[in-house]
Amino acid sequence: MLSLAWLIPVFPVLAWLIIGLSGRKMQNRGSGIAIPAVLISFLFSLAVLVQVAQGQSYHTSFTWLEWPGFQITFGFQVDPLAAMMLVVVTLVSLLVQIYSLGYMQGDSHYSRYYANLSLFTAAMLTLLLADNYLLLLIAWELVGLCSYLLIGHYFRNPGVPQAANKAFLTTRVGDFGFMIALMAIFNATGTFNFQEIFALAQTGAISQGTLVLVTAGLFLGAAGKSAQFPFQVWLPDAMAGPTPVSALIHAATMVAAGVYLIARSLPLYLVVPQVMQVVAWVGGITALLAAAVGLVVNDIKKVLAYSTISQLGYMMLGLGVGAFFPGVFHLMTHAFFKALLFLGAGSVIHAVHTQDMREMGGLGRRMPYTTLAFLAGSLALAGVFPFAGFYSKDSILAAVYASGNSVLFWMGVVAAILTAFYITRAVVLTFWHQPRSQGAEQAQESSPVMTVPLLILSGFALAAGWLGADFSGNILGGFLGTEFHLPRAIHHYVTRIATVAALGGIVLAIFTYLFRWFQPSVLTQRFPQCYQLLQQAYYFDRFYNRVFVTGTIRVAEFVAWFDQTVIDGLVNAVGRLGKNLALLIAKIDILLIDGFVVGFGHSVGRAGDRVRRWQNGLTANYLLSLVWAVLISILTFKLLG
Repeated sequence: MLSLAWLIPVFPVLAWLIIGLSGRKMQNRGSGIAIPAVLISFLFSLAVLVQVAQGQSYHTSFTWLEWPGFQITFGFQVDPLAAMMLVVVTLVSLLVQIYSLGYMQGDSHYSRYYANLSLFTAAMLTLLLADNYLLLLIAWELVGLCSYLLIGHYFRNPGVPQAANKAFLTTRVGDFGFMIALMAIFNATGTFNFQEIFALAQTGAISQGTLVLVTAGLFLGAAGKSAQFPFQVWLPDAMAGPTPVSALIHAATMVAAGVYLIARSLPLYLVVPQVMQVVAWVGGITALLAAAVGLVVNDIKKVLAYSTISQLGYMMLGLGVGAFFPGVFHLMTHAFFKALLFLGAGSVIHAVHTQDMREMGGLGRRMPYTTLAFLAGSLALAGVFPFAGFYSKDSILAAVYASGNSVLFWMGVVAAILTAFYITRAVVLTFWHQPRSQGAEQAQESSPVMTVPLLILSGFALAAGWLGADFSGNILGGFLGTEFHLPRAIHHYVTRIATVAALGGIVLAIFTYLFRWFQPSVLTQRFPQCYQLLQQAYYFDRFYNRVFVTGTIRVAEFVAWFDQTVIDGLVNAVGRLGKNLALLIAKIDILLIDGFVVGFGHSVGRAGDRVRRWQNGLTANYLLSLVWAVLISILTFKLLG
């Protein structure tokens, strides 16, 4: 089975082709092709995972381009990291597509939606299997294209095309760094293959300057895809797409790609610790800033969007301090509980027809399965024992603490408090108290096709973290071959701090929003500037709009003015000068040349008239003319003589 791992992305590609080429014949039936395809990929991924766990590995490649002294090969490889992520991606994609049967029912572009989901999944699976940076880049760009198509699914709705464009263009900025990194590494090594590049880097065959450029460029690409500071602006706007798409993007595909790239390239980063420090600080800053914004957002999907940004920051923080296992561990657990939260939010939105939590309330009694699932995801996100996030987030904080960077550690702790607070706030506003709108009053539990995936993901949100727990023997760490060992005293110390942080945030939110012992409006009135700063997400959108959007328009307007006024003006001036010169020459010709000719003609005519008068037939006149001619001739000779 391992030798057939290359088929895992092929099945979703075939589904995309069949649905896409069938046109209207496949209308409202695309799910019948897409879901079986991703199910087969999931079963193949499970079989591959089992064989890799038994110590087997897989690698195949073929020559793509070749000429004398040079060749580029493409290939697929399966190692423990790829095998784990294959199962995560195919499972989450399968559950999202099943959930979409209910959520997208009646959509006018139902089959196109499933075709794009299939291509999206195939691109991510190809990215995971790639054995070289060039193939990874191709899949990387295809992931970006599919995200654009899926975010813009409701393209007729106001603001949706802009949101899709924003996601596409923002991530493209980071992708320039990725492409520069690839050009630099190929120039230095002549290959794109992971293992060959890692070996050359570790033996010192690649200069330090080149490695800094390469790792910085790769991180720029990863920061764009994973919405890290300062590229975080696209992810909240990506909520314009269907909620199942948000679950897939935020859990297991697009945003996970950036973290996967850094994890896959960690051997390069270990050689350039200065760049690793940048990765860690960007991750810590992102985790803290995004968590703070989550405190004031009222759109339930945007709360989860900022939560995703923050949790991705945690992963980057872990990888930045060299903790491969904690970063990848949290990537895996986050995929499950964040998919659960988004699908739970989609179930709520599907029932109440609004995303504003202020118009919800009282859904706990009306939607018990959705409430249970969302609560499980929230506890996992907050890092409450024994849910998955407790183990993976604590392992990151422990690694940061062990690195000796106390500032980053406490930034992570504060972010944990804020995370627990805002997700508890979301739970209370959505499911507790009395309904605050007619939609909430009339809400009913979603159909089984939507609630069953929620319950399955709830099980993973609870138990996925046990794979990396001490009581299980850290099965996941042993599988990845990077068991994470720290002194037990550090683990216990960090666990106590993280637990207090999570419970503190939860209790504070309950007192504030459930028992209402404290009114948040008091703080917003006392610190209006801080509240406005968070409401506007630190004014990044306004700044980018003014600098890049408005700035680009202003530059374009200036270029247009310069072209029309200076360039065209110069050309037009030359034309007018030529025209005026021609008119002047024409006037000179008319006034002088033609005037002289006409005047000379008139003079000759008048002279002729006078001469003609002498020709009157009188002999006396002719004799007189002869006398005058003789006299003039004598006078001329005298004067000249």
